[in-house]
Amino acid sequence: MEKQTFHIPKISCGHCVMAIKNELSEMTGVQSVEGTPADKTVVVSWEAPASEKAIRDTLQEINYPAD
Repeated sequence: MEKQTFHIPKISCGHCVMAIKNELSEMTGVQSVEGTPADKTVVVSWEAPASEKAIRDTLQEINYPAD
């Protein structure tokens, strides 16, 4: 399993984190999504077939691009 912290500048509140969590949790292979609005970060744990690229692509699609 892989785990990575993504910095997402557009996070401003808990609602943003929930929107991201809901979208990423639907991806096959994503095990967990935890976010911290104050830090503007989301920690994602995943295994194949999910990938860092697929997660970044999904974040871009939902208008929360990661740095």
